[in-house]
Amino acid sequence: MNQKKSLLFIVILFISLLMIITGCSDSSTKGESEDADQDTNQQDEGEDEDKEEPKSSGGILKIALDAAPPTLDQPTSTATASRDATRLIYESLVATDSNFQPVPVLAESIETDDNKKYTFHLRQGVHFHNGKEMTSEDVVASMERWLEKSSVTGNIFNGATWTAEDDYTVVLELVEPSPLTLDTMASAKQAAGIMPKEVVESASADGIQEYIGTGPFEFVEWRQDQYIHYKKYEDYQPVDMEPDGLIGRKEALVDEIYFYIVPDTSTRLAGLQTGEYDFAYGVPYDNYDQLEDDPNLETILTPSSNHILVFNKVEGKSTDFKLREAINTALDDDEIMLAAFPNTDFYWLDSGYMDVNIVNWASKAGEEYYNQNDPEKAKQMLEDMGYNGEEFRIMATRDYDHHYNSAVVITEQLREIGMNVTLDIYDWPTLNEKMGSDFEDWDAFITSSSTVSTPPQLIALSPSFGGGVNDSKVAEDMKEIENAPSLEEAQKLWDDLQLYVWEELLPIVNIGGFNALYGHSNKVEGLTATTGPIFWNVSITE
Repeated sequence: MNQKKSLLFIVILFISLLMIITGCSDSSTKGESEDADQDTNQQDEGEDEDKEEPKSSGGILKIALDAAPPTLDQPTSTATASRDATRLIYESLVATDSNFQPVPVLAESIETDDNKKYTFHLRQGVHFHNGKEMTSEDVVASMERWLEKSSVTGNIFNGATWTAEDDYTVVLELVEPSPLTLDTMASAKQAAGIMPKEVVESASADGIQEYIGTGPFEFVEWRQDQYIHYKKYEDYQPVDMEPDGLIGRKEALVDEIYFYIVPDTSTRLAGLQTGEYDFAYGVPYDNYDQLEDDPNLETILTPSSNHILVFNKVEGKSTDFKLREAINTALDDDEIMLAAFPNTDFYWLDSGYMDVNIVNWASKAGEEYYNQNDPEKAKQMLEDMGYNGEEFRIMATRDYDHHYNSAVVITEQLREIGMNVTLDIYDWPTLNEKMGSDFEDWDAFITSSSTVSTPPQLIALSPSFGGGVNDSKVAEDMKEIENAPSLEEAQKLWDDLQLYVWEELLPIVNIGGFNALYGHSNKVEGLTATTGPIFWNVSITE
């Protein structure tokens, strides 16, 4: 029998249980969500008038960004500033919990028989900031635009269609089934935020003209290069589910939020120390102890990226796998990471291409090739391949201290095995330009690979990134992963592919993972982070 799979429990079951409980006692009260609720993907709205509502602290939360978001048009930008600023405005059908598992948000329930046709039953009574109720026509328009504008969709959604069955039911039909569908839709990067159909239809080639969503804060004003201003959305309807990552109950506990654009590091730090700002992005790792010693300040460390050495696979010496293999054999990843970051609180060693925190995709396949730290073996490998002191050019930037400091150590480690290494320093925009075009000028460069939801989104294995990975097996295996009959089969395919990449391809050296560092006033309470800091459920005390 073809039993329908449900990605969340039925609301009726929850209501029935409540009726049983209240039938046993005339004075029963509602507590926190039970563990059983959290073992499912349901977000019950639970608008019980006996439930005590969270108290708002009011006030203004002042945040210092290290860079201006290029846009607040959510699906069009990969910038961190855009990601973090827009998720206060917009919500999506699904988002990730703290374990990066997809969970419904604007969907009340999701059904699929075959990972090819998905039926989304929408929450009713959800209103946009302009007062309009969200219906299926808004979801269809938003998701069609997401497919057009976002780069995270991969091959999964090629030829996909979105259809409104009724006002609160939307159907997604894929050309081929994929167990990665919801993970991809839940991506925090270039997220699939739902906005009114009218906003989508009025968008120009430059993007949307109004920033209207269903989130706990609504857009007020953007003064370019100065600040972005939000205010509490008074009619926001939170779900009755414990907050966890980017899902669960969201409350606007402050009245207003200002994202100030403060690119100068010393200005951000000084403003944090004087109380001009409540929260600061881009805190240098070298200032960690300074912030920790300040009784008025606190710090947040949250997993950010993988630190990687990217080889030029287009032309030059790095096209020789044997040379890449020798370099990987030589490197002491722990020494490199310790040069890039103050101590082991800031980084970890892990062989996985996917972030170790992405539980569905974290893999140890190929770990025997990771962090070998065997310079003598590497010297012999260079001799066997006939290396004769040819120049090897590494690009790095001083714009990010951890990039430059790690590049210096890598250069020294490779010189110790007899390589003739030149370290070329560029500003970050120039390095970004050169890594995609001037292949005759470099052999490797240092960068970071941000956390993604699924393996097909990895830039390190993309044919369009840096030196490019134009490998037929990678392309074929990624497609098989996307269209695997089950998540378990997709995970096995990914293990096999990661082993192949370490053993026979080595497009990069995966050095290790690291945390981002943020600072905030100790008057700010309730801060959490999942793929960046989260500013709902946050209050300010006096």
